[in-house]
Parts: sequence; structure tokens; C-alpha cells
Amino acid sequence: MGILDIFKKGLSNTRNFFSGGFTKIAASTGHFDEDMLDELEELMIRADCGVPASEELIGKVKEGIKKTGNDSREAVMGYVREGMIGILGEKSVIELSEGKLNILLMIGVNGTGKTTTAGKLAMRWKNEGKKVILGAADTFRAAAVDQLKAWGERTGTTVISQGSDGADPAAVVFDSVHAALSRKADILIIDTAGRLHNKKNLMDELAKIRRIIAREAPEADVKSLLIIDATTGQNAVIQAESFGEVTGIDYIGITKLDGSAKGGVAIAVAYQSGKPIVLAGLGEGVEDLVDFDPEVFVDSLLED
Repeated sequence: MGILDIFKKGLSNTRNFFSGGFTKIAASTGHFDEDMLDELEELMIRADCGVPASEELIGKVKEGIKKTGNDSREAVMGYVREGMIGILGEKSVIELSEGKLNILLMIGVNGTGKTTTAGKLAMRWKNEGKKVILGAADTFRAAAVDQLKAWGERTGTTVISQGSDGADPAAVVFDSVHAALSRKADILIIDTAGRLHNKKNLMDELAKIRRIIAREAPEADVKSLLIIDATTGQNAVIQAESFGEVTGIDYIGITKLDGSAKGGVAIAVAYQSGKPIVLAGLGEGVEDLVDFDPEVFVDSLLED
């Protein structure tokens, strides 16, 4: 199955919602007037593109109509496509530095698929011949440590953890960094707790982890990957803002895009955060975690 087919399958719920609404709005005449554009903006908001991004997209549509005089269904779809790709930006991937330790800090709230994504990335990079270590710093939830260990067994990846429940996450990070350095690993993936963005003490812990990494591995290339759940809608935008304030965000991954008609949240998050979306979770299988491609995403979203 090609990348377009994977996206089309995973985004079928959102595409059916959006394209069905789009067709319904223009069904009578095949052309868009001012009232229809208002309905289109409402449709985008209901698909969780977010109010600010939806307003900008409709602004682009109006500019296109004014410039070309073409208000047909096909033309409006083209203006929307161009505007969405502009918001999402060019395709980005997680970049790895050669000759030094790469540390990927997995962040996000509970239930987003953070631990599963860490395991799938370990499998991907192991298959590419990289030496990977997993750090189980989500010590607030025993099941997360067990889940990461299961991925370690599945992929043949070393997992650094501490034996007792409720262990100090910073201590796990310290041990993981030194294990990765001593074993000359290419990549250390650190799974952190599902920190609720309104819990200051948990956010403080995340900031502490960043300080330990900077102190113990000053030469490492450290990046943070925020994992958000598409089914949470606009709450994902709030999470991106909150985590960005505390630890900074380098990359964003969106999981469960196949789980609802809220795939438009990718537009909202990209618009509000200004950060690149690099991963898309479009199903449960390992092969369903794919590199995010803005053009393929938009074409899959808007296709009839």
C-alpha cells in the first residue's frame, strides 16, 4: 500500500465529513456566494481546523475568487487546498545528527499514544541499522514502563528503567543518558509521563529532565516530539501551547487520525504552534505510523 493509500484510508472519516459537507453547500449551483463561504468556514471549524486557521483559509478563498473571478466548486477546492498546504508548510522529518548521540524526548498527555509511538520509532530506526536505547521515564504509570519493556523485547532494544513504581523520572533519565553514552548509541528515546498540561508540578518535572540532559550530555542533539491525539480536537492546540512554554517543541506527531472526523486538527495545531508535523498515526499497526506529508494529507482530506 502506497503512502497516498495509507493516508486516504486513515483519513476516510474526516474526508467523508468534509467533502460531503463541501458538496452539499455547493450542490444547487456549483458556485460559491458569500453565504456559502460562511457555511464553508463553519464546516472547517466543525472539522476542527480551528477558528483562526479557518478564517485565514476563507480569506485565501475570497482572494482567489477576487483575483480570478472563478467561484466554481473546483476553483474553491483549489484555493482551500493551496491555503491548507501553506499552513502545514513543507514536508519535515525527524533529523538525526551523525557522529553524536541523538536524544528524542517524547512528551504529551496520557492516552495520546506516546509510548506506542516511541516503540514504533525504535523499530523503524533499528530496521535502519541504528543503535537505539529506550528510557522508561514515565514512572507515574507502571503500565507505561511495562508497555515500553514489551516494545523493547519486540524490537530487541535495551530499555533503561528503575525497579520500583513511582521512581524518580529524573534518575531514570540520568541512567538512560549515561547508558546511551557508554554504549555509543545513535538514538536515545525517552518516554516521559503523560503530563496533564494544567499540572504545574508535572511540568516542572519535565523542565528538570531537560536540565539533566543538558548537563549530562551537552554534546547530544536533543529534540522534543509532542504527541497529540487527533480525537481530542481543539484541546490538542492547548496542549501544544502549554508544552511549548515549558520545554519547547521541535516536532509534532498526531495519532489516531483514523479515529474520528477531526483530522482537521492538524491544520489548527500547525497554524497555532508554527511547528512541523512529522508523524501521522493512521492505525494500530507499525506500518500505520508514517512520515507526515502535507500535500498527501491535504489531497487525502479533500478528495471526493
